Amino acid sequence: MDETSEIIRQRREKARGLADQNIELYPNDFEVSHRVDGVREHIHQLKEGEESTAVFAMAGRIMALRGFGKAAFIHFRDYTGQIQAYIKRDEIGVEQYALFKQFDVGDFIGIKGSVFQTKTGEWTLFAKEIRLLCKAIRPLPEKFHGLRDPEKRYRQRYLDLLMNPNVRDVFIKRARIIESFRNFLLERSFLEVETPMMQPVPGGAEATPFKTFHDALGMELFLRIAPELYLKRLVVGGFERVFEINRSFRNEGISSRHNPEFTMLEFYQAYATYEDLMSLTEEMFRFVTQRVLGETHFTYQGNAIDMTGPWRRLTLKDALSELGGIEPSMWNDRQRLLDFAKSEGVEIKKARRAGNILMKLFDVLVEPKLIEPTFVVGYPVEVSPLARRSSEEPDITERFELFIGGREIANGFSELNDPSDQKRRFLDQVANREDGDQEAHHMDEDYVVALEYGMPSTAGEGVGIDRFVMLLTDSASIREVILFPQLRKAGQ
Repeated sequence: MDETSEIIRQRREKARGLADQNIELYPNDFEVSHRVDGVREHIHQLKEGEESTAVFAMAGRIMALRGFGKAAFIHFRDYTGQIQAYIKRDEIGVEQYALFKQFDVGDFIGIKGSVFQTKTGEWTLFAKEIRLLCKAIRPLPEKFHGLRDPEKRYRQRYLDLLMNPNVRDVFIKRARIIESFRNFLLERSFLEVETPMMQPVPGGAEATPFKTFHDALGMELFLRIAPELYLKRLVVGGFERVFEINRSFRNEGISSRHNPEFTMLEFYQAYATYEDLMSLTEEMFRFVTQRVLGETHFTYQGNAIDMTGPWRRLTLKDALSELGGIEPSMWNDRQRLLDFAKSEGVEIKKARRAGNILMKLFDVLVEPKLIEPTFVVGYPVEVSPLARRSSEEPDITERFELFIGGREIANGFSELNDPSDQKRRFLDQVANREDGDQEAHHMDEDYVVALEYGMPSTAGEGVGIDRFVMLLTDSASIREVILFPQLRKAGQ
């Protein structure tokens, strides 16, 4: 029997012994009056040398325990922090102290008492009463080594949060980032909405969807790959500024940048262009960064990032030429692009059109070099089936992608609102699917009908929340910023 199994056995015996004494192992009648942060605020308000007479009822998990016979010190933690408590037999009584001696690190307890300063100057809760609130059967990870194995951390995130304070900080920061995005848009008269997560026709992005089946309706449904087409239906319906902080799903590989389930912010604004959204995005990202970090400069994976602006803007052609080494004369020459990709060791899976090859070369050769915030504009129509054509150059669209820290963070464009053009592009995508591209768009006849009722000129954008959180928390992998990332079954 290993050490952990022996500890579990001993704790189970201890729990049975407590139950035999009619001690509740999991009571729910302890009333908490203060959290750790409230007690610390009370202490902060005391004048120098002043003693506190206030009594606090607190609850938390024992994180450390040092016994000295008739007295003991413990550290216990709640959501807001950790504090020391002093447990003395002569204060709480022989019977209650005997019960306390059966507590273990990891148990939840309730304590009532007042605060005092020890000889070392540490403010401590002097217990007048102590109760068991939840008996922990399994021991916490070893104190000094904590939880380090990434696979175990992700599978048992609850232990990761308990033992690694920096992990808790990441997810507190994530919550503040989402709150800040929401507040920024609400303050600018955007309406927050909800659109279907199960859709009869998946759309809004090039991706392979997850399929499911609704028994009562007798129909196949798809988990959404993006909320875009439903949000634009709302613009048709008269909501001129809408946004959704949404969960989307794509049946794709798992990597440091990709998780099959992820969070996006999508927003749409009538009577705006992609140029307007680039300006809005600079303002929004500065706002969120300032709110969360207290400044607009930070370091990501050793690279200094400045969100102050104005941000660099590059055409796709210039980016491919200057950073990717692709001569402009290659742009429409499919075979030359394939030969160039082979020479650079870039695997091309979608080789039907030159535009797809260009985008793959961009992903591999250019994207990692875009560290400072950079807008790339001028994407080909064939890889932008929902974006408005440029009036000056009909082969490209009014579209941008934003890159920070060597990865795409946002994608936006002036929306295509010509129903005839939209239908033609959907048909092109259907042809791509028939040629084997399973990520190509489906035909969405209902969306075309919606456009025929009329959608005003509109610009829309999607922001990868997980990737933005990676930036502001200096996290190398998307798994570090998703509480429960998708994993293989244990043992596979």
